[in-house]
Order: sequence, then C-alpha cells, then structure tokens
Amino acid sequence: MVYTIIVHLYAKDSVESISKLHNKLVEASSVYSKDQETISWFVMQDHQDKRAFTIVERYEHESSQKYHLQNPYWKTFNPYVEPLLEKPMDLRRFIELEEKK
Repeated sequence: MVYTIIVHLYAKDSVESISKLHNKLVEASSVYSKDQETISWFVMQDHQDKRAFTIVERYEHESSQKYHLQNPYWKTFNPYVEPLLEKPMDLRRFIELEEKK
C-alpha cells in the first residue's frame, strides 16, 4: 500500500513570496526525498498561476510519515512557509489504489 499526501499551497501576491516559496519547496524536496520509507517527495508549480504550488509526498506505508515528522528540517518548514501563503495549506491524504492480484 502506498500512502500519499497531496498539499496545495497558494503564495501571497508578491514576487518575493513566490520566489521564497519556490526556493523553500525545492530545498525541502531534496531533504525529504532522502527520508527513510519515502518513495518520492516532489513539488510542482502551476503552469499558468505562478502563485499555486503542489507537493506530492509518497510513502511506503501510512506509518512511514513518522520519519518525515522526525526529520529536524520539518520543524523549520511550516514556520518559514506559512507567512508566505495567501491562505492555509490544503492537505489531503490518500491510499493509492492497487490492482487486485
């Protein structure tokens, strides 16, 4: 079972906020992608609305996110990112569907 978290973020309407958020997300991806039991942790920016970003976190199991939350970098992420956002993060959790065998 693959456990997936999708987070939508919307930056404040300033070049500085967009740039800082972009850079922080790229940095976070390089850090979190190395966490134990993380399949992938990648970020995207909308091709039309430069203020809209999405994070896709894929873990081996729901319990795998404990390694993400134990990463010291995690404690710095939200305090840095939240002031750059127009609205709160929209976080959704999923279990990826698998073909029955």
